[in-house]
Amino acid sequence: MSQKENASRKSTSESFGEMFQAFGNAIGQIFDDPELKEKAKEFGKSAAESAEALASRFKDEDVKDKFRDAAKAAQDFGKSMAECFRDDRDKRDVENEGKE
Repeated sequence: MSQKENASRKSTSESFGEMFQAFGNAIGQIFDDPELKEKAKEFGKSAAESAEALASRFKDEDVKDKFRDAAKAAQDFGKSMAECFRDDRDKRDVENEGKE
């Protein structure tokens, strides 16, 4: 394995783990629950460790396809959440229009 491939795998696995850590932290903060925050932290740490084990598979075509599906699902979720918050903001703007 070349040094460039090894660096790429490390970067990919680190990114994968960091994504789960960030997601877990965000969920913990959203619900502001100490127990949930601890579970989210454990989840993120576990995902980061698992990412190291998965790094060698990131180059497999079938794994790439599955990650593309996962990325699409995450993107759809993000768009849905953004739309939900946009709708709430639009409703507040309409409600506040008559009060000014």
